[in-house]
Formats: sequence, C-alpha cells, structure tokens
Amino acid sequence: MADEKKTVKKEDTSKAEKKTNPIKKVGNFFVKIGKAIAKFFKDLRGETKKIVWPGRQMVLKSTGIVLAAILVIGAGIWIIDFAVSGAVTGLDKLVDKVNVTETTTENADEETEEDHEGHDHAEEEETEKTTEKE
Repeated sequence: MADEKKTVKKEDTSKAEKKTNPIKKVGNFFVKIGKAIAKFFKDLRGETKKIVWPGRQMVLKSTGIVLAAILVIGAGIWIIDFAVSGAVTGLDKLVDKVNVTETTTENADEETEEDHEGHDHAEEEETEKTTEKE
C-alpha cells in the first residue's frame, strides 16, 4: 500500500514539473526526434543485412529476359503503328479522290450553266467559291 502511494506522488510531481517548465517540453521533443531517427537507421541497417542479393548468373538471365521483352513489345508497337499509318494514308488518298470527283462534277455543272447564262456571271461564281475556300 505504501508503494502505491509513493508512485502516485511521483506521478503527481512529474505532471506539475511538465506544466511549469515549457523549455523541458521542447527539449523532450528534440530528444524524442533524435531517438526516432537513431532507431530508424538502426532498423534500416538490420533490414539491409536481411537482403539476399542475386548472383551474377541470375542478373544476366533477368537482364536478357527484360531485353527480349522490350524487343518483342517494340516490334509489336512498330507493326501496329505501321498498319495504322498506312490505313490513315489510304483514307486520305481516298478522300482526295472523292473531293476531286466532286469538284469535277461541280465544274461540269458550272460549265453547262455558263453556256446558258453567259461568261461574266460564271467568273463571278468562281471568284466567290475561291474566297469561300480560303
């Protein structure tokens, strides 16, 4: 019973000291941080000792696998890129052919209108179309 009273009195006095001395709090803070950093590096050293480093053969084998995978994936991407660019070029040429056909048809229609309406009016339409395209 007497031991319990002594521990209670010690706790009460330490609480009183903490409240009255703010400088000691700051000191405790830095001490705690210092201990935490020291513990971190101690644990780090212990963990690095647990690492099992691969041998030379394992490193060479893994490197070969990675290089082979890079080549295969690169070739696949190159093939897909080549196919897509060929398709886009083909579509572009097709669109140009369709535009040329439409332009030729429009020009033929304009020429027949020119024969009926006169040459001056057709020239005005051509100037209007070129300004619209720009």
